[in-house]
Amino acid sequence: MALVGIIANPESGKDIRRLVAYGSCFDNQEKVRIVRRVLLGLRAVGVDRVCYMPDYHGIVPRALDSLKIDMAIDPLVFDARGDQRDSTTAARLMEEQGATCVVTLGGDGTNRVVAKGTTQIPILPISTGTNNVFPYMVEATVAGLAAGLVATGAVPLGESTFRSTRLDVKVGDKVVDLAIVDVAVCDDLFVASRAIWDFRKITQIFLNRAEPSSIGFSSIGGLLHPVRAEEELCLCLELGGTGSFVKAPVAPGIIERVFIKGSHLMRVGDEMPIEGAPCVLALDGEREVEVRRGQDAAIRLAAEGPVVVNVQRTMSNAMKRRLLVSATDHAAAS
Repeated sequence: MALVGIIANPESGKDIRRLVAYGSCFDNQEKVRIVRRVLLGLRAVGVDRVCYMPDYHGIVPRALDSLKIDMAIDPLVFDARGDQRDSTTAARLMEEQGATCVVTLGGDGTNRVVAKGTTQIPILPISTGTNNVFPYMVEATVAGLAAGLVATGAVPLGESTFRSTRLDVKVGDKVVDLAIVDVAVCDDLFVASRAIWDFRKITQIFLNRAEPSSIGFSSIGGLLHPVRAEEELCLCLELGGTGSFVKAPVAPGIIERVFIKGSHLMRVGDEMPIEGAPCVLALDGEREVEVRRGQDAAIRLAAEGPVVVNVQRTMSNAMKRRLLVSATDHAAAS
């Protein structure tokens, strides 16, 4: 029996960038509707067990209201704190209980803390946050089908997933945190408001994904030297000066000239020192780590990032395997 986990972050899509940029609010009622469609997609391909992270809004229980569906759907049992630690704990418990796929609703930050709980279970990330690079803008029904095909083994992992790299944050000789998309070095002294939005304070950016069509930090690197999600590379940019610049969409509705002093490509195992301590490191868009004066800090590119479901590849290989086509329909098409 296939077990799929659902981690829906009730806080995603509501940060300060709604005030300092032109981002849309993503309310929890929409997340309820997304989960409802995910569940219907999962059931259609044979998933019969679901576990989920409890949250203060009750996203999954609300999705089940008036939904008649033949599945065992149960909350994880743990001491919920109502913050990002819940997503990490939920991911760890899902791995322990044998889940074979996890569907997440959130942004880059949500998926970062999920990756802190597991990098073994394939993640299918649905975007409900801001400036997202890691999760997909995908119809939830299709996401449910793809997650179910992966979870049941109908489409093998080699045909449906890839392993991303991760960015390890080192202070001294110890890895203290990680990022799954980017690390930005800010010349702040304290974490304060977690979401980062003032590019004048950023001195370095590390990107293990950089696409020209992305938004946020990833767009800056993508317009200089694209790095695909599947590549084992990291682009390190040094910002500042008055010479070369990139005109990039750094936030919803915000296009800025970002001046570039230099760039460097890192490969798996490479480390690059953080310059300018004291400073604060923003991980996947949110300030998380304070580096104090006199501390040595560095970013290391590691191979063991999260396993990610590629929805397009999964559904294409389901088509090639005729998984959603009946024998009668196949004969008629011939």
